Amino acid sequence: MNNELFEALTMLEKEKNISKDTLLDAIKQSLLQACKNHYGKTEANNVVVNIDPDTCEFEVYAEKTVVEKVEDELTEISLTNAKLKDSRYELGDIVRVDIKSKEFGRIATQNAKNVILQKIREEERKVLYNEYYEKEKDIVTGVVQRYVGRNISVNLGKVDAMLNAEEMIKGETYRPTERIKVYVLEVKDTPKGPKILVSRTHPELVKRLFEAEVTEVKDGTVEIKSIAREAGSRTKMAVWSNNPDVDPVGACVGLNGARVNAVVDELHGEKIDIINWDENPALLIENALSPAKVISVIADGDEKTAKVVVPDYQLSLAIGKEGQNARLAARLTGFKIDIKSETQARESGDLLEYEGDYYEDEYYDDGEYDGEEYYDDQPFDDLTYEQEEPYESEESYEADDAQEDGQE
Repeated sequence: MNNELFEALTMLEKEKNISKDTLLDAIKQSLLQACKNHYGKTEANNVVVNIDPDTCEFEVYAEKTVVEKVEDELTEISLTNAKLKDSRYELGDIVRVDIKSKEFGRIATQNAKNVILQKIREEERKVLYNEYYEKEKDIVTGVVQRYVGRNISVNLGKVDAMLNAEEMIKGETYRPTERIKVYVLEVKDTPKGPKILVSRTHPELVKRLFEAEVTEVKDGTVEIKSIAREAGSRTKMAVWSNNPDVDPVGACVGLNGARVNAVVDELHGEKIDIINWDENPALLIENALSPAKVISVIADGDEKTAKVVVPDYQLSLAIGKEGQNARLAARLTGFKIDIKSETQARESGDLLEYEGDYYEDEYYDDGEYDGEEYYDDQPFDDLTYEQEEPYESEESYEADDAQEDGQE
């Protein structure tokens, strides 16, 4: 029996990742509980259970006081019975009396079994919680299980996570058994096991995907300083290199766009703009408005506002479809950005001090914008940018502007 117990504990330790010491402690508690039930006591402080962890040999005994007349069988023993064990015992001595666990009744045995099972369930739940708590704020791969109302249950291996409707990318469809990568938002410990909430829209999902694809990001050579995302449509990401010999944008794009394409594929075609981070707010804002060219940027670091002037033919490109490019640039930089065309700036007098510094040829890129996606002014042929008709009026864009901003 002891060999069978030892093998059972070893198997549980491997399958459930529950330590053998914890399981042995559960057995001790179950035997103590069985003693209480067998003798009808709420307490059994004088009962001792010893288990050898190497062989699983165990003994159960009660420490009883030698008395003339026994009133409590669990805690007391008569002098006559004590002397039968050892003639040297006297009144008041403590005698160890073995308890035969095989004599426990059915109810006591069932209660002991329940104590062990409950302890195993608690430890299993604790192990699962700790395992997935370590993955909080990280990405994991899951398998789509089923729809629960508008939400989706995603199996992460040992537990199921919930992908809520508001955390799904608009336009994406999920089929049962499909494998998807999700960002772990939160792991809660509940009586029924860990409750895990995941997301497909969180900006950190993009960051983690690049960490998985780009070695330089993973080892810290290239830092992702800021991300602004409209899930399912476009993401802007500012990167910085701690090594002057490493081009941060080139490292993230990869040879022939291989690295950025892997991320784009995982996000089902979401466009990604990668720009150079700069400590100078004006240069950062200029980069953030890429692929549009910029004539001038006046940034107020205290007020977190910036005035930007772009060539007339670049205004619609700077603003983007439904104001998206300017809106993402504002979120990326944390500045409220006011964009004007060159003509508007001259009429309002905002460009007078720059009038002698700007030359058309410096900002004109071989005629019309050809529709290519840009990564810090480097063409990338696989993705396209939809250019709008010229935008006529002046608009301001904040990091939290509504969708109406930038519309004609």
